[in-house]
Amino acid sequence: MAAEIVAAHASTTPMSKDELLSELAEIYKTLEAIEKGETVSVETAEPEAGAPAISRKKAFGRDKVTCMICGKEMKTLSRHLKTAHAMKPTEYRKQFDIPRTQPLAARAYSESRRQMAKDRGLGENLAKARAARGKGKKQ
Repeated sequence: MAAEIVAAHASTTPMSKDELLSELAEIYKTLEAIEKGETVSVETAEPEAGAPAISRKKAFGRDKVTCMICGKEMKTLSRHLKTAHAMKPTEYRKQFDIPRTQPLAARAYSESRRQMAKDRGLGENLAKARAARGKGKKQ
């Protein structure tokens, strides 16, 4: 079971060999303790509330964004904030004084998604749909 948990985590998060092994050992010990009926204390790697794990300037890079709460790197923060920290993006922005103009996704990721939308003609389709809807309202 520990291997399945670590495999699921590793499939979504880049991890080094050492990180994989330490996480596998930690999860195995936790599952073993649960099976024996022992109480398990959950230790978090998160810093004190309000103290960022990384500076705002370093958190938003071209190829990745880093969560200022736990230091985890990813392409986009929205889902991570919701699942890992039970937090909305607006709460995260307020906590770390991040302006609304700052995207919570890596620039390269946003650019690739924008290009994909252009290649599929999504902007043109949206304009056509809006025009058709506008004509329907005027009649």
